[in-house]
Amino acid sequence: MIQRQINDLIHGIGRSKLEQGQNWSVKQMESEKKKLEAELKRLHDAPKDNIINFEELGVDAIYLDEAHYYKNCAIFSKMRNVGGVGQSKAKKASDMLMKPQYIEEINGGEKGVVFATGTPISNSMTELFVMQRYLQNKALKSRGLKHFDSWAAQFGEVVSALELAPEGTGYRIKSRFAKLTNLPELIWLIGLIHHIIFVNLTKRHWI
Repeated sequence: MIQRQINDLIHGIGRSKLEQGQNWSVKQMESEKKKLEAELKRLHDAPKDNIINFEELGVDAIYLDEAHYYKNCAIFSKMRNVGGVGQSKAKKASDMLMKPQYIEEINGGEKGVVFATGTPISNSMTELFVMQRYLQNKALKSRGLKHFDSWAAQFGEVVSALELAPEGTGYRIKSRFAKLTNLPELIWLIGLIHHIIFVNLTKRHWI
């Protein structure tokens, strides 16, 4: 999975240079590529435990409770200084991303994975994309939406507005990824996820 991410970045760097993209964007992608290469080398060089691998356990389905604990999954975006585009990264989320993709491979499609959570989206719109990556990897890929920037261009819009500065000393213009577009298409795409359960037990409300 890491090698695929590196290959995608190499493709993105080459495309940006060909299209004479902004230098900061190319540098950002090259920096991310170096981080992934270092991570891949570390994993290859680390001593391996002589244990049963996940693939050898015979698991063919996953039921994940409290799925919101895994929404800090790494994404890459060329958006710069845009609020609402969270790029925090957690190893447990990266690990979880691989497991539904494995289940998808052995089941021949997007089935066998159930996510349960009362707060699938709470802080930023990137969390919706992350949930779709877990549960709709094949659907996103077939529609050319497997990268966040492609997804954001299709379903989101950056809005600039006047807001109070964090210091409380005045106001500033801040750009945020805060508006959804093509909402009927997005709702239809999300509606294809027949194996996700968003549960709020306090309100006894199921979607």
